[in-house]
Amino acid sequence: MLLPLLLAAAVAQAETRYVDEDGFTHPLRDLEFNPGLDQHEFERATFEALNVYDPFESVNRRMYHFNYRLDQWVMLPVVSGYRKVTPRVVRSGVSNFFDNLGDVTNLVNSVLQLKGKRAMDTTARLLFNTIIGVGGVWDPATRMGLPRQAEDFGQTLGFYGVPDGPYLILPAFGPSNLRDTTGLVADFGTERQINFLSYGEMSGGHLELTALRAVDTRYTTNFRYGQLNSPFEYEKVRYVYTRARKLQIDE
Repeated sequence: MLLPLLLAAAVAQAETRYVDEDGFTHPLRDLEFNPGLDQHEFERATFEALNVYDPFESVNRRMYHFNYRLDQWVMLPVVSGYRKVTPRVVRSGVSNFFDNLGDVTNLVNSVLQLKGKRAMDTTARLLFNTIIGVGGVWDPATRMGLPRQAEDFGQTLGFYGVPDGPYLILPAFGPSNLRDTTGLVADFGTERQINFLSYGEMSGGHLELTALRAVDTRYTTNFRYGQLNSPFEYEKVRYVYTRARKLQIDE
């Protein structure tokens, strides 16, 4: 699910890219709020926010509302129950396990984007977390200085110059565009094809695994509909998503 991207606050972009001492970049930190914007800058930023290719806006707005209702009536109550009946250590283990599965596509896309160091780091993460972390239930790699670095096929397509295409709101998944939706399908197919830890095979016959993954994704996503407290939430979400994806691709 792509909703974690919406947590970034955006108005002006920084001139430099933040780099930790370990060499890892954090592109979303380039999105900064500047309370000192003058009127001209405000108008320019407003025009830029509205200037997102959204030919299906009427349909997208309906889907956004559908996702809001799905979240309020189904997903958040389920997540609340999940928190109450599942100990924290178990929830952490579930999240680590699915993150470890996700590192398979992270590795594939790092290789496709010719990011050699990132590919080697992700390979090391997979080895340490799968072997020492007992199939990924624990995450010793992060403590060893190998944080998770997400890469998806949408970023890979963008790396090779494929344009965004029209903005889309996907059922349950939220903000996307034609390029990233294609990437989402490709990553799903890659994961099923590689069948790491036999998850692809097991999930095909055990829908409860897919349901658990969906609940875990919502559990680990901090975004809440309406939290922007603005009548222009749709436009803000659209702009932040589009800008954040550009920063990730440029990383």
